[in-house]
Amino acid sequence: MRLIFINRFFHPDHSATSQMLSDLAFGLAQRGHEVNIITSRFRYDDSAAQLSVTEKVGGVRVERIWTSRCGRNSIILRSIDYLTFYLAAVWALLKATRRGDVVIAMTDPPAVSVVAALVVKMRGANLVNWLQDIFPEVAEALTPGGSVAKAVFLPLRVFRNASLRCAERNVAIGTSMAERLHSFGVNRERIAVIPNWSEVEAIRPIAPSQNRLRADWNLTNRFVVGYSGNLGRAHDVETMLSAIAIFAKLPAGAHEVHWLFIGGGAGYDRLKREAENGGFKNISFYPYQPRNALAESLSAADVHIVSLKPELEGLIVPSKFYGIAAAGRPTIFVGCPRGEVAREIANCDCGASVAIGDAHALVEAVNAMVRDPARRVAMGERARAMCEEKFSKTRTIAMWNALLLGIVEAPAGKPSRKQRFAKRPIAKHQEP
Repeated sequence: MRLIFINRFFHPDHSATSQMLSDLAFGLAQRGHEVNIITSRFRYDDSAAQLSVTEKVGGVRVERIWTSRCGRNSIILRSIDYLTFYLAAVWALLKATRRGDVVIAMTDPPAVSVVAALVVKMRGANLVNWLQDIFPEVAEALTPGGSVAKAVFLPLRVFRNASLRCAERNVAIGTSMAERLHSFGVNRERIAVIPNWSEVEAIRPIAPSQNRLRADWNLTNRFVVGYSGNLGRAHDVETMLSAIAIFAKLPAGAHEVHWLFIGGGAGYDRLKREAENGGFKNISFYPYQPRNALAESLSAADVHIVSLKPELEGLIVPSKFYGIAAAGRPTIFVGCPRGEVAREIANCDCGASVAIGDAHALVEAVNAMVRDPARRVAMGERARAMCEEKFSKTRTIAMWNALLLGIVEAPAGKPSRKQRFAKRPIAKHQEP
């Protein structure tokens, strides 16, 4: 089977979509498929990086197309980068795509499925959309004056929906996201749920006494609340800041709670400024850690925070939850109590959920973990077992392999209008 993936970032880039794509591409190549990547020539965190135009790595052929490098400092500059990627991607896809190929379009840049759908139709290939988020709904939810944003994005939404409906499959990373896709008029038979994953073989629980980073960061004999990864506009900062302030006012020795933030993003920078202005002593900040250090960095905390604003449920799934679970640590989710991550936590009993804005509930959730270390450890063990069972890389790549083989062997026929809106369950693919 000949596969062509399209996404702005790929190995050796360390951004989230790049890591997911790299894992899947290398895994499918190991299964004997011909895997091709169309991507950019730079890294997410280093726009000046110069990567090879073409290369073969891990059995995967990579073509890196030219795009502008205006940066992410404004919507206009970002849009220019997106536009140049779209134009170069169309040309690269036209050259690379053959009849019967499977083109898998991710969601960076947004709405790249529209570009892919045009080429696939011309070449007689098959389209699969792999949705890490849903655009422009994410932008609308995060933009003040949402009605204006909806009007601006209306033409894009029309073309986006058309590209979803014509795809052989649309892979959502959560059940709430899958329901969103169906609400756009996408036939349920063309929607599959395959979650993102964690490398359970590489990310393993490390005991505090054996954790090098915990010692290097002077966290010995402290209870550590961690946040790892991007802390951006989709995540809540106020609730964490208020909880940190509450702990800072406790008398010395009451609870040796320390807050550890590893990563970056607009919220990360803001929280760092606020912490410095507030003179908080029980907090530290570190940059993103290399992938081979994730086991230690994630295990450096006793419990982790994961956050998502409620209006983004079904549009984004915080995949950092899987890495935390692989490290055998419980999660306190700050967001909608009925959301995707909150449901997983409740079903597995591997943490707690609190509403955004309820800093006292977050403080109490942390204190409950401090007071009952045996229960906290048991939660971490259940999280690890859940990750091994449901979110391992081996299992999810097998699910992807089964889905792609099914497309080549029996592509979905064009559904009637009645079929598109039929009440059928959305497929959750299993490994063969």
